[in-house]
Amino acid sequence: MAQSDPSAPKLRRVQEALPRFASMRTIMALILREMATSYGRSPGGYLWAILEPAAGVAAMVVIFSLGFRSPPLGDNFAIYYASGLLPFLMFVNTSSKTQQAINYSRQLLAYPRVTFVDALLARFALTVLTQAAVGVIIFTFIKVTMDTRTILDLGALLNAYGMAAATGFGVGVMNCLLVSRHAIWSTVWSVITRPLMLLSGVIFLHDRIPDPYRTWLEWNPLVHAVGEARRAFYYSYRGTYIDPVFTYGLALICATVGLLFLHSYYRDLLER
Repeated sequence: MAQSDPSAPKLRRVQEALPRFASMRTIMALILREMATSYGRSPGGYLWAILEPAAGVAAMVVIFSLGFRSPPLGDNFAIYYASGLLPFLMFVNTSSKTQQAINYSRQLLAYPRVTFVDALLARFALTVLTQAAVGVIIFTFIKVTMDTRTILDLGALLNAYGMAAATGFGVGVMNCLLVSRHAIWSTVWSVITRPLMLLSGVIFLHDRIPDPYRTWLEWNPLVHAVGEARRAFYYSYRGTYIDPVFTYGLALICATVGLLFLHSYYRDLLER
């Protein structure tokens, strides 16, 4: 009778784990590639990718704080504006980077080790890390240099960023499919979303918008993400309209539908 090899179960576990580790290595390689190609030739490298938007947001915060002395919440317009703008930028940047993932990595996707999911996750992860670093810089600068009279709820702020990032990924995956099939969709989407900052409560407090417009705007998931960020800084702000389940659920639906269609058609998209 042939004896069973005691090392066989361990070998099978190692073999099953290899694809997961290979995928992680692929994602890290794609992240490093994008950092090198996108920021490697600029002064300061990847550091400039963080400092440039941080400086731009800081300048916008200062300009708006000088023009609006009395924000809808609290006494400091800088923290009010930043708490709405930074989650919004998390969505804008994650969605725009994710939607170009296949076009950006088109040549690498010809290799069997590189999948479209790797390309999507690599661009998404790098953008989230970059925007998180920008947020840390801006919020720390405001809190250190100004008397904001706010108390930070870190859990609520992380939830707001998570809602914005999840929505950006879901929308980005859907747009990745549409952009890969119809290049004009990128231009159409940019035109459609131009008033999105005003419609997401970045400048105007959502609670002060009259009905029925307030109820209509609550179908915009970014309204919930921005409201959660405001609640993270203003402990007296209730934000009863905020619904994380709706936001995460919508993001999950968009991402699932987009991934299913990409799985079925992305090989055809590569030949376009």
